[in-house]
Amino acid sequence: MVAAAANESSRALLVLYRRLLRSCASYPSKNRWGIYEAIREEFRENALLDPSSDDAKKQIGIAYKGLQQLRMYDEAVLGGGSEENPNWSVTLEQNPMPKPPEKD
Repeated sequence: MVAAAANESSRALLVLYRRLLRSCASYPSKNRWGIYEAIREEFRENALLDPSSDDAKKQIGIAYKGLQQLRMYDEAVLGGGSEENPNWSVTLEQNPMPKPPEKD
């Protein structure tokens, strides 16, 4: 039972990782590949965290928030599934991302 839950959790993280990378690849920025590499590096650095720990849950929350922000600029999502639809808008948050923890 525990192994099935752990497997499902790791599968969900892999799906999140892939969605982040795909969304980043279509992000309209000159720095999109820098962001792409930063995502890969963050996942590598946190790969050994216990998924049930508070640190891991916080990092997963930040990753979902980042995915939401990347997808705000995805033409297919904005156009309702049609990249040719010119009617879209973006709503920005006041405090979109938490500050990263200070490293000692």
